[in-house]
Amino acid sequence: MPGDLVVVASLSGPLHAAYEPDLEQAVVVLERMGFRVRRAPLLQAGRHHWWSAATPAEIATEFNALLRDPEVRAIIAHDGGQTALGYLDLIDVEAIAADPKPILGYSDISLLHLVLHARTGLVGFHADLATPGLGGAWQAAPAARRAELEKLYLTLLTGTEAIGALPASPSWECWRAGRAEGPLIGGVINRIVLTQATPYALPLEWFDGAVLFWEEMGGQASYVWSYLQVLRHCGILDRISGMVVGVPYAIDGLGAPDASPTLADIVLDVLGDRDIPVLGNVEFGHAGPNLPMPVGIRVGLDAQQRTLSLLEPAVQPHVTAGPVG
Repeated sequence: MPGDLVVVASLSGPLHAAYEPDLEQAVVVLERMGFRVRRAPLLQAGRHHWWSAATPAEIATEFNALLRDPEVRAIIAHDGGQTALGYLDLIDVEAIAADPKPILGYSDISLLHLVLHARTGLVGFHADLATPGLGGAWQAAPAARRAELEKLYLTLLTGTEAIGALPASPSWECWRAGRAEGPLIGGVINRIVLTQATPYALPLEWFDGAVLFWEEMGGQASYVWSYLQVLRHCGILDRISGMVVGVPYAIDGLGAPDASPTLADIVLDVLGDRDIPVLGNVEFGHAGPNLPMPVGIRVGLDAQQRTLSLLEPAVQPHVTAGPVG
C-alpha cells in the first residue's frame, strides 16, 4: 500500500563507501513509488566482517527483527554476496508464516527465496537489489525503461490482480518451442544447486510441472554445463515443464570465435531429448535491470511467441489482526 514501510537491509555483502550515492538513489526510487523507506542498522558504509556486512548471526538477528516487525511490509537487500548460507538455520520461519512479507533481491539472496519458499511457501522476489540495481543499473537505463520498471514493481508489490505478460524485448530468444504453465521456481543456478545440497532443499516433487528460471554470472561456461548436469542427475530436469534463462554476465568461454558453445548450445546439450519449451536471454540477473521473477507463483510460458505471463498476484493482502475478544 502507498505509505507502507520498506526496509533496505544488508542481508549479505557490505556497503562500500563509494556506493553510498547509489544507495541514496535507490531510496529515492522507492520513495517515488510511494513507500516510506528505512535503512537497517547494519547498513553502514565501511562496516564489514570479512566479505560480509556482519557475522551471519548478527545478520540473522537483524533480519529476524524485520520479519517480526508488523510495520515493515517489505525488505529489499542492499546487495548480494556470500553470506546467506551462514544463517539459513537461524531464520525465524514462524515469523514469516505468521506475517509473510516480500523479500527482494537476487544473487546470494536466491538462497533465501528458495529456502523460505520451501519452508514457509513465501513468494520471494528474484528482483533488483537496492544499491547495484535501483540505484545503479536503473539509473543507466533509458527513462522510458525506468518508468516501466517502476510501474511493474509497484504493481507487483501492491496489486491484488495478476500482472499478466511481462514486458518482452527483442533480446528474448526461443531456444526450444512449446508452451508450459506451472509454478515459477529458480534463481542463480549455482545457488539452486547449493540450496538442494542443504537440509532446506525444495522437495523434488515441488519441481513437478514447474517453470525453472535461472541465471548466472562469472566463472566458466563449463561450470554452467556442470550445474545443469547436477539438476539432471537429481531429477529436476525430468520434472519441469519449461525453462527460462536470464542474460548471462561475465561468463568465460561462451560463444567465442574458437567454436565455443553458446549458452543455448549448453542448455540444449544437457536437456537432450527432454522436449520442453526454453526461452532464453530474458532480462533478469546480473547483466542489468531485472524483470521481477516471483518465486512460487503460477506462470504461463510460450517460448515460440516469446511470452512469459504471471498468472497470479505475487503479494497477498495484509490483514491486521484485531483485538481478541
